[in-house]
Amino acid sequence: MRAVVQRVSRASVSVDGQNIGSIGKGLLVLLGVSVRDGDKDIQYVADKTLNLRIFDDAEGTMNLSAKDVSAELLIVSQFTLFGDTRRGRRPSYIDAASPNDAKKLYESFVTECRKVLTKVETGQFQAMMQVELINDGPVTIIIDSEKLI
Repeated sequence: MRAVVQRVSRASVSVDGQNIGSIGKGLLVLLGVSVRDGDKDIQYVADKTLNLRIFDDAEGTMNLSAKDVSAELLIVSQFTLFGDTRRGRRPSYIDAASPNDAKKLYESFVTECRKVLTKVETGQFQAMMQVELINDGPVTIIIDSEKLI
């Protein structure tokens, strides 16, 4: 499971011109699911996302987590995070989970995050979405459960 986590001042996602999710201060999480992912990956990426110390404390040091500051979360599925560009010019998505498998794991990830944070918004799985954000910092972190030791 791969997540691109961006600290944002605000973010929103729209489908067909209709806003379907928006947040204020918090994290935008672009989430990709691979064919090898399971419950362990969900737990790892959710824990890392919720506990990353990337929000400023009173001294201006990134020392607080999303949990610490009651951040809002916008989670958007993005299978293209598993695009393999090593050969040719067209990415291969062979490592991305099938839509049915990915949707289940994506929804489980959302459920885990909702256990911790009050406001967790989502995109629409398998839809063409437009994502808008104001990246705060900018701060962008990549979490990849395949890098587990």
